[in-house]
Amino acid sequence: MRYLERERTVLGKLLPGLDEHLAGQPLRALEQPGGTGLSAFRQAGGPGLLVSAEYGGVGATPVEAVRVQRAIGSRSPSLAVATTMHHFSMASLVVISEISNGFEWMLMEGIAREAKLIASGFAEGNPGRSILQPMMTVVAADGGVHISGVKKPCSLSRSMDLLTASVLVPRRDGPGEQLAVAMIPADSPGLTVTPFWNTFALAGAESDQVELVDVFVPDELLVRTDTAPGEALDGVQIAGFLWFELLMTASYLGAVSALVERVVDKVGVPELEKIRLVCDTEAAMAAVETVAGRLDAGCRDSTTLAESLYARYAAQDCIARVAPHAVELLGGMQFIGSDEVAYLSAACNGLTLHPPSRARMAGPLAAQLSGGTLTIA
Repeated sequence: MRYLERERTVLGKLLPGLDEHLAGQPLRALEQPGGTGLSAFRQAGGPGLLVSAEYGGVGATPVEAVRVQRAIGSRSPSLAVATTMHHFSMASLVVISEISNGFEWMLMEGIAREAKLIASGFAEGNPGRSILQPMMTVVAADGGVHISGVKKPCSLSRSMDLLTASVLVPRRDGPGEQLAVAMIPADSPGLTVTPFWNTFALAGAESDQVELVDVFVPDELLVRTDTAPGEALDGVQIAGFLWFELLMTASYLGAVSALVERVVDKVGVPELEKIRLVCDTEAAMAAVETVAGRLDAGCRDSTTLAESLYARYAAQDCIARVAPHAVELLGGMQFIGSDEVAYLSAACNGLTLHPPSRARMAGPLAAQLSGGTLTIA
């Protein structure tokens, strides 16, 4: 079996035609804003990857999904990163639909059947601020709320059909507030997109600035959770973070695997060096798949979430070792002759920039190891 054949076989089975399209495009074209990757992803049914067949989706298992993301990341890191943000929002809807009698199934079915893309407006990590703390301000109104705020960067900002955002809304069952997910149509009055991403790496993910100014969101597009500000993580949040960590880690392992693949295919590189790189990347992916298997078995608890973070941070260390070694083995002529090696080397290190950072999570993870409750910093 050739390197990455397993992942690309799964991609071909679940999203027919996507791998062939990506393989037929120059990397530079796929990694530019406005590239063809997102349209090909829509055509292949990608937006419904995590939605069950009952609602018009693909119904991928967690293990299949991480293999899909690794395969996509090996062809187009930007597409893998951008679509992970879509899947993160979809996974939360899927979990909510399992425990709710609301309209979430209608949203999922519409998104899957119409191949809509969802951008995530959840908070990014900022010094002294939890990523779970909503950054949007909310003003109650008849039949809904008005939302204002800024999300930057926001992947899929130019191609999204919907924007999801975490907000605090007045409780319906008594005093106080509760966390909710707002589903905001991209064409809502008061929503604007402006340039923000100024680096060449991962530019195809469309990570620009999205600003909301007094955007009205009706009650039927507010998905409420049972969590109040400051409370422990609930099942929906845990499941969402599990999917995010696993899919994003697999995506960046795909990017570094693209470098390893070039080393494996290069004549003259000692076999021992090829196997060292493959061992490192396969061990990291095996950790991701192990946690994905636990998620598939129904383990959506804080212990599994911690394991996903361990796998993610271990993958960061793997990428930090593998990428420069692969570049060295590929040699100066491949580095000079094309910008693909330099690009992949830069892009695959983006995993360290996604929240929650290892430094922020060191305390919460250590506390859990001593018997405490895991929190997200």
